[in-house]
Amino acid sequence: MIHRWRALIVDDEPLVRGRIRSLLQSAGDFEIAGECGDGRGALEAIEGDRVDLVLLDIQMPELDGFAALELVDPRRRPVVIFVTAYDEYALRAFEAHDIDYLLKPFDRHRFEQALDRARRVLSAEDRHQQDSQLKALLDGYHARKRYVTRFPVKQNGRILFLKAEEIDYVEAAGKYVCLHVRGESHVLRDKLSGVEARLDPERFVRIHRSTIVNVERIQELRPCFHGDYQVLLHDGTELMLSRGRREQLEKVLGPLP
Repeated sequence: MIHRWRALIVDDEPLVRGRIRSLLQSAGDFEIAGECGDGRGALEAIEGDRVDLVLLDIQMPELDGFAALELVDPRRRPVVIFVTAYDEYALRAFEAHDIDYLLKPFDRHRFEQALDRARRVLSAEDRHQQDSQLKALLDGYHARKRYVTRFPVKQNGRILFLKAEEIDYVEAAGKYVCLHVRGESHVLRDKLSGVEARLDPERFVRIHRSTIVNVERIQELRPCFHGDYQVLLHDGTELMLSRGRREQLEKVLGPLP
């Protein structure tokens, strides 16, 4: 008799849920414990019934996948396969902690690879290693939450909320700073050091006394004189990495040649 594990599907996109459901059903050794479109529903499902495996989306409204998993009693946490659209921070975190994930859009072969790994964990008598990996991942998430995710700025008599992750770079401008987002500049009354303290240092690095850059926007580095570098962003913006700030950038990107 084939052992059947119970799997919960959590994603706010119906098409993705349908794709996962179809692939799980064809696997044969999993039964669908339920489907949810948000983190709160996932939390209720995991706490209310036996769930062996959860395929968990990260980017969901109100309560994201990390936050939902953090609220689950550690003794009830199922094996997890994370599902995500491209998110540089999340991918680095998964790889650092050796945790499996599916990057949208994924194909059958990649799904079956993730499922095989989940089977090995589910069949193991001691799940201590995966529990430790999840704990380390969630500890990192919890520490990261203290950084702001949005900045309120005034524009034409309105107040806009800029997502921190969408900022290309931040530039000092006297008693103000300019937040540059998709070719537009938004003025914020603050010091550059104040903005720097509120941004995630794994994503934003001060590359000059007057500039902070979103490292995910960097396309190219070009050596200049005296150890400085010209920093080229994806949109063609040119910034300067001063020699004294090189070490800070290397902590995030790795050693520069």
